Amino acid sequence: MAAPRPARSWSGGLCRQLLLTLSILTFACDACKPVILYVPSKLDAEKFIGRVNLEECFKSATLIHSSDPDFQVLEDGSVYTTNAVLLASEKREFIISLFDTESQEEKTISVFLEDQTKVQKEKHSTEKLLRRSKRRWAPIPCSMLENSLGPFPLFLQQIQSDTAQNYTIYYSISGPGVDQEPRNLFYVERDTGNLYCTGPVDREQYESFQLVAFATTSDGYTPELPLPLIIKIEDENDNYPIFTETTYIFTVLENGRVGTTVGQVCATDKDEPDTMHTRLRYSILEQLPSRPTLFTMHPGTGVITTTSSQLDREVIDKYQLKVKVQDMDGQHFGLQTTATCIINIGDVNDNLPTFTHSSYVTSVEENTADVEILRVTVEDKDLANTANWRANYTILKGNENGNFKIVTDPKTNEGILCIVKPLDYEERQQMTLEIGVTNEAPYTREATSKSAISTATVTVTVKNQDEGPECQPSAQTVRIKESEPVGTRSNGYKAYDPETGSNSGIRYRKLSDPKGWVTLDEDSGSITIFRNLDREAESINNGVYNITVLASDKDGRSCTGTLGIVMEDVNDNGPFIPKTTVTICKPTMFSTEIVAVDPDEPINGPPFAFSLESSDSEVRRMWRLKKINDTATWLSYQNDPPFGSYVVPIRVTDRLGLSTINSLTVRLCDCVTEAECDIRSIERAGEVRLGTWAILAILLGIALLFCILFTLVCAASRATREVKTLPDDLAQQNLIVSNTEAPGDDKVYSTNAFTTHTVGTSGQGVCGTLGSGVRNGGQETIELVKGGQQTLDSWRGAGYHHTLDPCRGGHVEMDNCRYTYSEWHNFTQPRLGEKVHLCDQDDNHKHAEDYVLLYNYEGKGSVAGSVGCCSDRQEEDGLEFLDHLEPKFRTLAEACMKR
Repeated sequence: MAAPRPARSWSGGLCRQLLLTLSILTFACDACKPVILYVPSKLDAEKFIGRVNLEECFKSATLIHSSDPDFQVLEDGSVYTTNAVLLASEKREFIISLFDTESQEEKTISVFLEDQTKVQKEKHSTEKLLRRSKRRWAPIPCSMLENSLGPFPLFLQQIQSDTAQNYTIYYSISGPGVDQEPRNLFYVERDTGNLYCTGPVDREQYESFQLVAFATTSDGYTPELPLPLIIKIEDENDNYPIFTETTYIFTVLENGRVGTTVGQVCATDKDEPDTMHTRLRYSILEQLPSRPTLFTMHPGTGVITTTSSQLDREVIDKYQLKVKVQDMDGQHFGLQTTATCIINIGDVNDNLPTFTHSSYVTSVEENTADVEILRVTVEDKDLANTANWRANYTILKGNENGNFKIVTDPKTNEGILCIVKPLDYEERQQMTLEIGVTNEAPYTREATSKSAISTATVTVTVKNQDEGPECQPSAQTVRIKESEPVGTRSNGYKAYDPETGSNSGIRYRKLSDPKGWVTLDEDSGSITIFRNLDREAESINNGVYNITVLASDKDGRSCTGTLGIVMEDVNDNGPFIPKTTVTICKPTMFSTEIVAVDPDEPINGPPFAFSLESSDSEVRRMWRLKKINDTATWLSYQNDPPFGSYVVPIRVTDRLGLSTINSLTVRLCDCVTEAECDIRSIERAGEVRLGTWAILAILLGIALLFCILFTLVCAASRATREVKTLPDDLAQQNLIVSNTEAPGDDKVYSTNAFTTHTVGTSGQGVCGTLGSGVRNGGQETIELVKGGQQTLDSWRGAGYHHTLDPCRGGHVEMDNCRYTYSEWHNFTQPRLGEKVHLCDQDDNHKHAEDYVLLYNYEGKGSVAGSVGCCSDRQEEDGLEFLDHLEPKFRTLAEACMKR
């Protein structure tokens, strides 16, 4: 329970109330809400004691003044002591004056300082006097200064509930700083509701604490809702501002304008943002070299700019600044930090290169080229090996014929004067050049045209040289018709002696004549046609045939030239169609474009005339030509011809009547693109086609194979079984594997109560007597059936017509020959039937144990091989016997061929 307050405390509170009332009445028109700050009884100089919300009172204030010289109020409302203060009494008061210079309006705020160690004794009575009519259970603003020196526990405030008038109320709190980290930093007295702090708090670690206060009765009843209680930690200027870098390096070009930005420094402060503790001011403390002062710094942004345009890299190329940042908006008691800025002066082209000499003299022999004749040097104060220093040399005068060039040596920056075109002593014995020099980078300062470039003169003396013949011009031409006969003589190549200006005494020789078409006269240089000229020959460009000629004098000096024989065209070539094979995709195309060319010149070439050149009426009925332009025509088909290849002869005639006949191969394809047709054609070309003899040999081979097979079966049933090594894949029972064109259904036909087994693509089969013919997916197989005799007539009875690729109408078609099944039946049935009948019995006319049995196909690679008497095929197809047929089968084959 709270102890009763003494009468003195009550009278002190009453006096404070009267003083506050008087202050409000005195400044009724311009006074703002008073502020109470709880402070220690002893305050050091330049100590932060609290913050007043100035904007809440007067937003447009431009001047801030404190009535007490011991206290200073800053722009953000921060209150600092200017001197050490000792509170002699429990309270102290001063007034903050806010003044607007434009509107001449003034407002005041009364600030009361109370000793935080004694305020607890008066708080209850004061609150009871001033706020008895207000609700006592509501969020109460509360704050404490960070890094407080105590004494601890430090009283913060009192929480009370009006229900204490009716109940015995107990108070408690929870949240961060109580039962959460940092634990036990705050506590509340259970009976009085006084809230205390047990130690100092760092605002940079905890900006505020959100607690929850509870009011309960002794029996656990809660007459009040939980009260949110926020404790704000007031910031203290306890963190120095820190530069982002200890050393900044900037570069600024020389001769820049005043106010040119050099760079920007930046600092951070961990104190509370938007307060004087984090309001930073930048300044330059020192410059090296110190004179003249060339830089300034913006106090708010830290931007460094130039104050002079006289920065000269050639005088000083580097400056060093010591800069400072200070919080409290630069107040003398603010915390500060320093850093270093190194400012490099960048080079610009403010110095022209100059020749070390104003004139130069050199000499060169005539007819000399691609040699160095002189080197010149320059001086430049700009930064070496940069565009401001590197020199560009030019020849200003005296090089109208392009005999000279001057280049820069990248290592030494010298100018190298060279001869690129030979000089002629007979034409000129001395030449004077004017050369100039500039930098790669443009000159930055204003200059007249005379002073913007340095010049010098070069005198070149030409030395005489004994010269040989000259081939001028080096390329000469002569015109000859390509139809000129062999032996025709024409002018050739001419060279002359530069000393005498004549061509006497010069001898000529061919160095190159690729086709050997001409001969060259040794004395005159004239040419004679040795072989017929052909303008359209390979490697002839634009009708010009070049030969190389060597001209030499009596001393062996020589020159080389080219003689171009311009062959005039005659109409000696007819037009032709280069593309001899064309494709028409029949579903999508009805025609194709035919283009003709003529090797002759256009005057002997198009327009061309196209026509079908064939006496065959079928060709003219099937194909049509329709002109596109002077060199092309459409070739289209008529009357829907079948797919295939056709030869279409086409005559192409030029404008002068010369023509050629071109046999054009036209492919009609079932395709979408020509490439697709080509692929299909290649595939069809690779297909195997069987002729008459091949089909007949296969047919006879089947019959012979059955005879041999059943003979072996019968022999095996009468003798002791012999073990044979047989092929692994015999179980498929496919006697002949023919090409499969398309999938189809397996069809099995049987008569006379025989059991048949189809040999299909599954790899399973049966070995038995001749049974049914099976057509499976286009593949012909003949099956062996166990237990009876099957004739070819039974196939017909079952509605099956056996043919061998293709099968139609009960006949075997082999190219242009036709053979009936009756002939096949008459020849094979008696023999095969007898063999099958005997094969089913042993010597005692009982069922043979080694009769043809059913086996499953188990794949290749078995070490044991196949079993049974049927496994006597040595290879997969086993058709080698067709090359060694018995005489009776050869007779049958010859008879079939005669029919």
